[in-house]
Amino acid sequence: MRRIMMRMGARHDASITIMRTTVNLDADIEAEVARLQREQGLGLSEAINTLARRGTARAKVDVVYAPVTFEMGLLIDVADTQRALELLDDLDASR
Repeated sequence: MRRIMMRMGARHDASITIMRTTVNLDADIEAEVARLQREQGLGLSEAINTLARRGTARAKVDVVYAPVTFEMGLLIDVADTQRALELLDDLDASR
């Protein structure tokens, strides 16, 4: 496990706020960071940001919702909820 101390700065008008935090990377993440640094010539922060962006990117899903339907043999007017509930109760009682 590699411990990384990071410095994050934010500017608010004329003041600068600096916060330091330690990030613990598991071995597999550390290896991926090192690979990105080596293969793409990235710095440590750039490599970690790249991995974070990949992890938070929403995958595009091209799925069309297709509801499953089937014939139930009973036609009811759902606008009249009281009558619909009575019909369903009668149906349950007859089973």
